[in-house]
Amino acid sequence: MNSQPKKNNKALILLLVVFVLPIAVAKLVLSLELYQGGATNKGALLTADINYKSLAMDNPKPHSWQILYLLPQACEQSCQDRLYLLNQSYIALGKNRDRVSPIILVDSHSDTSILTTLQIPFEQVVANKAIAALMTQQQVIIVDPLGSLIMQYDDVAGRDANITQGKAMIADLRKMLKLSRVG
Repeated sequence: MNSQPKKNNKALILLLVVFVLPIAVAKLVLSLELYQGGATNKGALLTADINYKSLAMDNPKPHSWQILYLLPQACEQSCQDRLYLLNQSYIALGKNRDRVSPIILVDSHSDTSILTTLQIPFEQVVANKAIAALMTQQQVIIVDPLGSLIMQYDDVAGRDANITQGKAMIADLRKMLKLSRVG
């Protein structure tokens, strides 16, 4: 009679080990930050609360994906590379081009003559102070059809780095366009 309770204890211990041990190991791995979650985006995600409404600016193209770039006061080589990146990325979107609107934000100090020199036909929108303060580092920002600023690509130096970043931006944008049911 003594052997039966031992069998039951072994079964209970085995049952606990099978169900509790994986949970304990998973908790340990997550708490020690040994697991790096998979992220496929190449741009930097922005916080969810940044949108046109919070920046007190009207959405220039509602119901359309947007690529924003703030034209600086003096458009030097880095700026020209960014404009080239925008133009080539827009062309590379192919059939999805009609869902995306590249927008050049300008303020009173922007060098708009470079757009005619480089033959960049993108829409120009006057930027308010809040969005101009957000985009001081010549980054490119992707805006969703609902007006939320969702992803940014920081300024990089050199044409090759800009081309690489343009490919990354196209990959991210295509993925978002594929998954989006809006815009």
